[in-house]
Amino acid sequence: MQPPSKIDHFGIAVQSIEEASRFYRDALGLEPGGIEEVPEQKVRVAFFPLGEVRIELLEPTAADSPIARFLEKRGPGLHHVAYLVDDLPATLAALKSAGVRLIDETPRAGAHGMKIAFAHPKSTAGVLTEFCQPTR
Repeated sequence: MQPPSKIDHFGIAVQSIEEASRFYRDALGLEPGGIEEVPEQKVRVAFFPLGEVRIELLEPTAADSPIARFLEKRGPGLHHVAYLVDDLPATLAALKSAGVRLIDETPRAGAHGMKIAFAHPKSTAGVLTEFCQPTR
């Protein structure tokens, strides 16, 4: 397995993308990269590029979405860190063989043309960890 090449983004759970965007857009002066809905995950996302890293705001679109459950338990805040990898299936296989608890054993569709998979926080020092690979 090749190590991740960089941190791709930080995911932040929010009640409202519009409300949370005010800080990133108006106070920090970052330009949003648009809003996208990911129906499979019951979420809307907005990315704010910041150098080589992006800030991803995650807003639930349904009460039973993972982000809605996160917000109920913990409130708004850091949800995950995402690492860019060259070969997501190989990364998942290597993590599994190393004893890492995976939420996703196979990649699934994510925002912005990415294939994604998550490792459980109990195996990653308490941080929900996403691995992503562009499909384009």
